[in-house]
Amino acid sequence: MDSISAQPEELLFNAARRGDVPALQQGLAAGVAVDAANDKGFTALILASYDNHPEAARFLLDQGANPNQQDITGNTALMGVSFKGYPDVARLLIERGADLNLQNGNGGTALMFAAMFGRHDVLKLLLEAGANKHIPDARGLTALHLAGQQGNETAWTLLGGAPPTGE
Repeated sequence: MDSISAQPEELLFNAARRGDVPALQQGLAAGVAVDAANDKGFTALILASYDNHPEAARFLLDQGANPNQQDITGNTALMGVSFKGYPDVARLLIERGADLNLQNGNGGTALMFAAMFGRHDVLKLLLEAGANKHIPDARGLTALHLAGQQGNETAWTLLGGAPPTGE
């Protein structure tokens, strides 16, 4: 898609995916709302975060982007970086007011994603920031249950589970 035929919102989303702060500035200056969403509910902040662009995420937050905006499945930028394991962006989102305990459409939280996928640096950040490890998802499973199901001993231990005895 070239810049002549692209809609301003799509240009903003592409800039976010690339972490292109000058292009983000241009998109916002052209009148695109900072929390504009595409058909999947992704905002520029969600896209910049999912693609590990902390400077772009910081710029968008400085412009008033909502750190708790959810896509159509209920996922947030913090959930995405917890799934992917981007501690720098996670730290930024936490510092800027991301809700640690927000749940998506399946009841999942950022902590659950970090525990399930072994993103230990992000898991530690979330726990230190006060994420609630007792929240159940739609199936009644907590982050500890999910870490155990994945055989993730480090996450299990970080969440307060007893280490395996080796019997």
